[in-house]
Amino acid sequence: MKYQKLSIKELSRVSLQEFKEQPKTPVIIVLDNIRSLNNIGSVFRTADAFAIEKIYLCGYTAQPPHREIQKTALGATDSIDWEYKENAVALVNELKEQGVLVYSVEQTVSSTFLDKLTVKDETIAIVMGNEVQGVQQEVVEVCDGVIEIPQIGTKHSLNISVSCGIVLWELFKQKKNYC
Repeated sequence: MKYQKLSIKELSRVSLQEFKEQPKTPVIIVLDNIRSLNNIGSVFRTADAFAIEKIYLCGYTAQPPHREIQKTALGATDSIDWEYKENAVALVNELKEQGVLVYSVEQTVSSTFLDKLTVKDETIAIVMGNEVQGVQQEVVEVCDGVIEIPQIGTKHSLNISVSCGIVLWELFKQKKNYC
């Protein structure tokens, strides 16, 4: 059969220990004031798929272990390194001091469309904001730039876990040339 689905065994999944030891994609995710536990879990699961370096949970973003996060994360809270930091502005400044380029994923006057973004070998952090309010303006102001996902529909917004997946896929495609 031309398109026979692969079995779990044929997928050659790595163990949790092997995953922890393998090289990571130099991308960090900052989730700031995310209210949906399902969104948080989905971001963890997507981060695992692309072997992202770390997730920071800020503000009132819930932290694992939580049944609703686990439901969508499917164990990715164990594979992805994560840490809670109360203040996203302080975290962005800390990351920048470490040489990390930090981008908000938001719609602003001078944002860079995702398809026009070019990254090299540096570590990149992306800040994902609240489902209704987006990334806080004070966080946007301390970032190195803003990434916008071009949209031509009537809503001009995407669920944060969907947005995160789109941005991570683009960064992963570009980063795999440097990793």
